[in-house]
Amino acid sequence: MAHAKAAAGAWEALLRAQVTLMRRFGEDDIWDELSMREYDVLFTLSLAPAGRLRLRELNERILLAQPSLSRLIDRLVQGGLVRREVPEGDRRGTLVCLTPDGALVQRRIGRRHAARIAAYVGGALSPQDLADLERIATSLRIAQPGIAFRD
Repeated sequence: MAHAKAAAGAWEALLRAQVTLMRRFGEDDIWDELSMREYDVLFTLSLAPAGRLRLRELNERILLAQPSLSRLIDRLVQGGLVRREVPEGDRRGTLVCLTPDGALVQRRIGRRHAARIAAYVGGALSPQDLADLERIATSLRIAQPGIAFRD
């Protein structure tokens, strides 16, 4: 019972920290060009081979829950930041591809966002705490079989 209580307390603390930080990030003045969700799509594509993912893979990898991903992609296509392609040999699938303009916007916002992460997270934790947090969070994620989220 003590372990269950400790696990619940740790989860509550982790969840509250995440919510608080996401609110802080959302209040930052760096989201004038894109929303955080739109940025998350561009960032995720920037990590993918050749800057492209199948729509299904993109949905598995984005950090923010996005039930209306197709509409969000439509807005990014209209803005020239991504394009849709049909994968070779699979006419039913859709590839979402980062455009050169999308890569520029992602890097520009990403530099500012990384500075805020360094301030809010790095400013609150020691280098050892940061390493421990990354290790612990990765262990929690990996311990969830059958849940899609790829590095």
